[in-house]
Amino acid sequence: MSRVELRGLAKSFGPVQAVKEVSLDIPDQAFVTLLGPSGCGKTTTLNLIAGLEKATQGDILLDGQKITDWAPHERGMAMVFQNYALYPHMNVYGNIAFALKLLKRPKSEIDERVRRVARVLELEALLERRVSQLSGGQQQRVALGRAMVKEPKVFLFDEPLSNLDAALRTRMRIEIKKLHQQLKTTSIFVTHDQEEAMMLSDYIAVMRNGEVVQYGPAEEIYRRPQHYYVATFIGKPRMGILQGTLHAANGVLSFSAD
Repeated sequence: MSRVELRGLAKSFGPVQAVKEVSLDIPDQAFVTLLGPSGCGKTTTLNLIAGLEKATQGDILLDGQKITDWAPHERGMAMVFQNYALYPHMNVYGNIAFALKLLKRPKSEIDERVRRVARVLELEALLERRVSQLSGGQQQRVALGRAMVKEPKVFLFDEPLSNLDAALRTRMRIEIKKLHQQLKTTSIFVTHDQEEAMMLSDYIAVMRNGEVVQYGPAEEIYRRPQHYYVATFIGKPRMGILQGTLHAANGVLSFSAD
């Protein structure tokens, strides 16, 4: 089980409140996206879940256990960053194996796990290559492999596709979706791209100004927005808005506009 709960989670940087009492229930094995424009608090929320930032208030629970004050390496989570954060002086094998070496796992176990992950991500032929010799898509798969090899309870993705060109980005979305369906690991994904969110997610949390405006299944967010902001943010083309008056008379509703 890998259920994540956020209870009144908040983060302030001096007088600036970046995250305002966010509460979410992320089910086991679900793919949940934090969606919103730049500066809405989605990456800060992800960093709080990862333990990279300390919460000002509120709690984070993993399978019912409070982990708010745990160090990042104690949480059983693996993060894939926007800039991949790979080691350029190492080859692909070394990058994927690095975390396991830090944990002092036996060499035979490291080798078995690295090669298993490489098979899944189709990186077997690239294990001896330096990451500086790889394309953007290949580097992204190495970053995914480095996260996967830890066999985490939760995957955290911080806009991992934003540096890729449009065609490669579409392909990588499909790869991430397939990977999630295969591994069934609880995943929390941050993006400002609504198309990406709709394609990947079971649930979407739409954020604005540090708050969750609406949270629910992707289909519900799209078809039944509960807030003016969600209605105008989600959808291509965006939902048209007419100003007018709603009338009720004799059990019949009518709408009039200029």
